[in-house]
Amino acid sequence: MAKELTFSIIKPNAVKKNVMGDIIETFEKNGLKIAAAKLTVISKEKCQEFYAEHKERPFFGELVSFMTSGPVLLMALSGENAVLKNREIMGATDPKKAAVGTIRAIYGDNMGENAVHGSDSITSATREIALFFDKHEICND
Repeated sequence: MAKELTFSIIKPNAVKKNVMGDIIETFEKNGLKIAAAKLTVISKEKCQEFYAEHKERPFFGELVSFMTSGPVLLMALSGENAVLKNREIMGATDPKKAAVGTIRAIYGDNMGENAVHGSDSITSATREIALFFDKHEICND
């Protein structure tokens, strides 16, 4: 198995609910370590760049508005098969369809406000991490 990095965001609704610690604990209990983290409010421009592949979709404006509505916790997570492991831990995009015990099933409110984002591939993770972190900010031991 290969150790890799993935990218995760604890979204504004989960930050507002004060469940960041619970979500981080879930990552750590499942073998993922925080390699970098920052609590921030994403600018509209940075958010539009981050979600550029959704620009033509009808939900794009609402997504950008939600993701810039309050603080988020940006994280680079490290571990064996981190991308796949994170996706399993998060659960399905729709919290109503997410497996019992997954982050989205527990903390998600709806499809858009589903508590967390996670990269869908190593390529996406590399791009997303580079968008929010400088190389010197990553502790990849």
